Amino acid sequence: ILVTTRLIASKNSAPTVLVTKDLNMQLKAHAIGLPCEDYQNDKVDSNLVKETGPTIIDLRPSDLQRFASSGTIELPSHVKKIYPNEYVLLKAGEKRTMPARMGSDGLFHKLFIPDQIRIQQGKPLRPLNLGQQCFIDALLNPEATLVTCYGQAGTGKTLLAVASALHATFGGEYNGVTVSRPVIPLGDTLGFLPGSLEEKLDPWLKPIFDALEFLLTPEQNPAKRKQPRGRKGATDGPFNPPGKKVYDSMLDSGLVEIEALCYIRGRSIPNRYFILDEAQQLTPLEAKTIVTRMARGSKLVLIGDPAQIDNPYVDRLSNGLVYTRDRLRDEACSSHVTLERGERSQLAEAAAKKM
Repeated sequence: ILVTTRLIASKNSAPTVLVTKDLNMQLKAHAIGLPCEDYQNDKVDSNLVKETGPTIIDLRPSDLQRFASSGTIELPSHVKKIYPNEYVLLKAGEKRTMPARMGSDGLFHKLFIPDQIRIQQGKPLRPLNLGQQCFIDALLNPEATLVTCYGQAGTGKTLLAVASALHATFGGEYNGVTVSRPVIPLGDTLGFLPGSLEEKLDPWLKPIFDALEFLLTPEQNPAKRKQPRGRKGATDGPFNPPGKKVYDSMLDSGLVEIEALCYIRGRSIPNRYFILDEAQQLTPLEAKTIVTRMARGSKLVLIGDPAQIDNPYVDRLSNGLVYTRDRLRDEACSSHVTLERGERSQLAEAAAKKM
């Protein structure tokens, strides 16, 4: 390809440009002096990727009070266009604020946030900041069948998505939870992974399993946290035989299903809560394939960080996560949340922002 491009450039007076997504080919083209560019038709506006928190809308104190009591309010005439299921922060003065969601009826609605999300006898989960409140509302909103979320490491994307999926499934809204993740390695790989499909996918789905274990492990009394000497496994106990994980029964029953993206083409997935982690690793075509698999009664949640990409064929402006958000942002079935504040630890928050 490089030789052909150089030959055309030598024979043609018009400018000759090589267009490719292959980073290695781009480097070689620049090294021999060939103009080289990336594709532009699948890139989104950089301002959309930089989206921060919800739009702030100033109201009179009486209007905010009326919204708090009635649960709905009309869009003020001076406000720019707000998309369906977009989140805003209604503000009256310095200290009086309340989040709201734009409904398909053109009215702002109060958020639906349970006091806590608790799966069986596991740990209770509550939103820790405004972004998480909006995210939980979107995850539990039956009208939003597509939810996209940007968030740096430690903002709680995976944990909140898994908790809300189990909460809605146990509430009878869905038949089960399907989770998946692109198989894109960070740096060098360990090579061939033996075993069944589930065993091959196990290393890639550790974040999902970590979230399940955190949510399903019962809270322990501080006085009983010390384990007897010789005991193995933090999940062993009266409800879990040695060597069994707290989520194994859900996997065995099919309530939680692991899906390999390489086999998803041609499928139709009805009545499932589908979570796709690390969606920024997808190409736009892969994202389209996954979105079009969702049948009636299903909900799709795409989560990821556009700043953390290991796939050499996409970047922060052309990956499947931002592409899906850009193309479907004006649909009434679509909702988007950007998480900014990390809750994992002070160290993780500092590293995410400064490294």
